[in-house]
Amino acid sequence: MANFNELSELANSQFRDLNGLHPGLWPLIPRVLLALGLVIFLIFVGWFGYWDGQLEDIDKGQQEEQKLKDAYKQKIQQSISLEALKEQRKLVLQYVAAMEKQLPSKAEMDALVSDINQAAIGKGLQIDVFKPGQPTVKDYYAELPIDIKLLGNYHEMGEFVSDIAKLPRIITLNNLAISTGKDNVLVLDVVAKTFRYLDPEEVSNQAALKKGAKK
Repeated sequence: MANFNELSELANSQFRDLNGLHPGLWPLIPRVLLALGLVIFLIFVGWFGYWDGQLEDIDKGQQEEQKLKDAYKQKIQQSISLEALKEQRKLVLQYVAAMEKQLPSKAEMDALVSDINQAAIGKGLQIDVFKPGQPTVKDYYAELPIDIKLLGNYHEMGEFVSDIAKLPRIITLNNLAISTGKDNVLVLDVVAKTFRYLDPEEVSNQAALKKGAKK
């Protein structure tokens, strides 16, 4: 108990008569407490005045770094995919070129229609109807339907269809129907569609039409 009283008296004596004295002349305990207070104050001011902003900048920098890493990974994936896309494009262009070779020009259409006609006659089929329709112009090609009605037997019709498939040009047979006519003769009704590529003038006209439609 005596020791506590002595310590209390010592502490009180350290803080007596400090008014008017320079801090450097203060007793040890007040100087230590003052120094601790200044350190705490400086830490507080430094945190809110400087370090807090620095930490925000660091956080922003880390976020930006992560964005750049993600963008880099995406670019790497795109570069890998680019080579595959280039190969696919080559294959598509080769396929388009091969298809274009099978499309006749406008001047060659009459010869193609004649080939279809001769394919029917060559197999002994009787041509009841052979009527080319109006061509339908698409973006890069034109489609010509031909209404055909043939009379004959099943074997002749099968050979006709086979010969059409062997022609070097693209020809599709649509709405094919077989029925029985007079004297049990088979009747083949079909719409043959042939295709041709557009000449430069027709391509320009189609582009102008599309442009006008958009406006």
